[in-house]
Formats: sequence, structure tokens, C-alpha cells
Amino acid sequence: SVVNPVKCISRISSIVELSEKTKKQFWIILQNSTLGGKDPMGLAAAIYLSCVINGKNKTRKDIACATGVTEVTIRNRYKV
Repeated sequence: SVVNPVKCISRISSIVELSEKTKKQFWIILQNSTLGGKDPMGLAAAIYLSCVINGKNKTRKDIACATGVTEVTIRNRYKV
């Protein structure tokens, strides 16, 4: 089944404490890339990338804990 990214980002952003600017960057990345295309938790890579772009001090481990995916999954999707 397809997971609604709006619900995912709301839940994850509250856990990781993302700023509005970072959430907006996430949506831009999601609309212009394939990061969300395979597995809904591939969104974790888009979240991580938006944190990197905005200079937020969030590690892959932080995002992995919030999303329930491994750091390796984020790293591999981030490379794509």
C-alpha cells in the first residue's frame, strides 16, 4: 500500500524537530526527485538531504530512528 507522505513528514518532523524551512525544502526535493519513489521510507533520504541543505545538525542516525529505516538505507538512497 502507498503511504501518504504528508502523514509521514508530520510525524517524522515532530520527532526530529524539523523547522518549517527544512520541511519546505523536503517538499521541493520530493517533487523534483525519485527519492520517494521506491519505498515510502525512502522519504528518510529526502528528509536527510533537506537537513543537509539547510545546515541542520541532524545525523543519519537521528533520521533513521525517527523513520524506522537503517542508516545504510538513508546513505544508499542519499547517494542516488
